Amino acid sequence: MPEHEAAGQHGSPAREVGDFLHRRRDRVARRWADEALFRTVSTVSRDEAVEAGGALVDALAAVALSGRVADPEADGFAAVREQLSRMAAARTRAGLSPVQVSHEVDLLRPPVVDLLAAELAGAPAEWVRECTNTLTVLLGTLRLVVMETALGEGRALIDRQRLQLLEAATPVIKLWDGIVAVPLIGTLDSARSQVVMETLLEAVVDQRARFAILDITGVPTVDSLVAQHLMKTVAAARLMDAECVVSGIRPAIAQTIVHLGLDLGTVVTRASLADALGHALRELGAGLVPSAPGGVDHR
Repeated sequence: MPEHEAAGQHGSPAREVGDFLHRRRDRVARRWADEALFRTVSTVSRDEAVEAGGALVDALAAVALSGRVADPEADGFAAVREQLSRMAAARTRAGLSPVQVSHEVDLLRPPVVDLLAAELAGAPAEWVRECTNTLTVLLGTLRLVVMETALGEGRALIDRQRLQLLEAATPVIKLWDGIVAVPLIGTLDSARSQVVMETLLEAVVDQRARFAILDITGVPTVDSLVAQHLMKTVAAARLMDAECVVSGIRPAIAQTIVHLGLDLGTVVTRASLADALGHALRELGAGLVPSAPGGVDHR
C-alpha cells in the first residue's frame, strides 16, 4: 500500500506532514537555502544556509508529530528559537521591519507546500487538502514565532540605541587633574539620572578624581525622583573619596527642591560651573582662583 494511503487510513494530517518533512528534509532545506531569509543571513556558504534550513525542517517535523501545529509554544520550536532569533536580528539590523521579516518567512511556504502536494498526487483530494492545510497552519505558526522574535529583537535594538544616546548625551569632561564634570542638558528623568550616576562614578575611578561637578544649568526641571538620584550620586561619590559639587541650580529648580522638602544641606552647590571649578581648584590648592570674600564657603 502506498505510504500516503497508509497515513490517510491510520494516521493524521499532522502525522503525514511530520513524516513528509523527515523524508524530504534535505530537499526542503536546499530549496529554502535560496530564499532571502537564509541567503542573506548565512553568508559564509550555501552549505551553511542548507544546514540552517535543515535544522528548521527538523524542528517543524517535531512540532507536526506532536500534533501542536498551531501552538507557538510547542516544544519543537524551542530547538530553533536561538537560530530564529539570530536570523530575525540580522534582518532587523539590515533595516527590515518585522512585517518585512514576516513576509520573508511566508516565502518559505510555497516551495514546501508544492512539494507535499506533488508527493500526495495520487491520494484522495480531501486528504491532500487536509495535509496541505495542516502544513500551511504549521508554517503560519512559524511565521508567528519569527514575528515575536523579530519584535523582541527590535525592542532590544531600540533599548540599546536609547542607552547609547543617553551615554552620548552624558559626556564626562576632565577639567583639571583630579576634577571631572558632567554638563547636563535637557530632560533629566530617572533612567538618565541612573546613567549619569554610573558614568560619573566610572570617571571618578578612571581619572582618580577628587572632585566631580554636576552642572544642571541646562536642565529645565527636576522632580523628586531625579533629586533623589542626584543625592545618591553625591553620596556614592563620597564613598569613592570624591566630593561632588552641584552647579547651575536656577531659581525655578531651587523652588522645586524647597517645595519637595528635599534637604541639600550636605551638598556643595555653586551658582555656575565656573564657580564650582573655582571651588575645586581652591580645595586642591591650585592657587589660581582667589578665595571667596571673607573666606566664606557657600555650601
